[in-house]
Formats: sequence, C-alpha cells, structure tokens
Amino acid sequence: MTQFLFRDDAYLKSAEATVTALTPEGGIVLDRTIFYATSGGQPGDSGTIEGDDGTTLSIATAVHPDGDKTAIVHVPAADQPQLRIGDTIRLNLDWDRRYRLMRMHTALHLLSVAFPFPVTGGSVGADKGRLDFDMPEVPSDLDALEARLNDFVSANHAVTTEWITDEEMAANPDLIKTMNVKPPMGQGRVRLVRIGSVDLQPCGGTHVATTAEIGPLKLGKIEKKGSMNRRVSLLFAE
Repeated sequence: MTQFLFRDDAYLKSAEATVTALTPEGGIVLDRTIFYATSGGQPGDSGTIEGDDGTTLSIATAVHPDGDKTAIVHVPAADQPQLRIGDTIRLNLDWDRRYRLMRMHTALHLLSVAFPFPVTGGSVGADKGRLDFDMPEVPSDLDALEARLNDFVSANHAVTTEWITDEEMAANPDLIKTMNVKPPMGQGRVRLVRIGSVDLQPCGGTHVATTAEIGPLKLGKIEKKGSMNRRVSLLFAE
C-alpha cells in the first residue's frame, strides 16, 4: 500500500520515495507519495519525478487504479524515460496548481454552507469550481449569499481533519451532504474535514489550513440542469 503523505500534510511540495511497481501502461507506483489522485471531484496532481541518475519525468496526473482508493498510480506524460522497481526518486509537485486546488476545494465546502441545499455533484478546478444543488429555484438574495461566503473566508476559520470509524459514519448520515456520492467507506475509518464551527463533512481531498488563505470569492454562472437541479459556479475574485 502507498502511504498518502498529503493526508497528514497537504503543504509538502517534495518528498523522497521508492518505486515499488510499474504498470503495463507505464504508470508508476511508489511506497509513499505527495500526489493526490483524482477523486471526489478533485483532479489528480501533476509535477515531476527525479531519479538518482538525474533523469526527470513529467507526471501528468495521478489516479486510483480500478477504483482502489488504497493505491495511487502516477501517470507520466507521453515519451518519458523509464524507471525501475527499487529506484529511489524525488517527487516534486506543481505546487502553484495544487495550492489553487486546495483553496478552491475548501471554498466549495463553504459554498455548501452558504447554499443550504442537498449537493448532487461537484468539481474542483484551479481557476473555477462548481457544486450542483437539489435547488428548485435560484435564491433571490445572491448578493447576500456571496457576502456570507466571503465573511466565512475573512473570519479565518481553522481547517482541520479528524477520523471516525465506518460505524460512526453510518450512525451519522447527516454529515453527508452529497446525495449521489457516498463517503469513502470500507477501509475501517472515514476522514472528516472541519472548518471552525461552520462545517463538518467527510472528504478525502486536500485543503488549506485556514479560510483566509482562500482569498476573495465571487459567484459565477448559475445554470439549470434539471427540474430540481441547479449548478452554481464559484470563482476567485482576485
């Protein structure tokens, strides 16, 4: 199993690791990683891998193979040098992209509070994010909702993580905001992300340490995606 270093410290920009396997498609499996794999609406990280011999590989993304959330495969860009099992390497994140994803992912948690409707889907981007809500009509007070969102940001709430057992998660279904996606259960425990006294929900993604790091936000387009479904876009205001 790969050790997910980003779960304990989302701010790690580089780390050493050992190659434990190579997939038939050319993917790279390591004993530990700082690369988040595509999951929960957040895209996989990109960056580079440096070998002991000076070889540098460009990593396009990271994925969970066949949906196995205990493993991560690092996917090289096209025409990259080959590594060998047992190689010691250094991982380097595309940190600017990752940090924007961390800011936006945390902001979407706040959006789910500002818009108190069941969530039906979502997507995290480096420049824009979105949540789909089971929301029959668009609220008339959008300016007030945007102001509330930015009040959450400027309040500088601490963002922390904690763990509960699968059984505790099953006994507290109100923690789940997303209607169509269940939290990652089946491994014995579930990770919760807490934003001060504002929000608590299961999430395996990467987040900033305080809401002030997000920066000013603005609501984007609100689209009708069904009789009861509305898509709310969120953008950085600066």
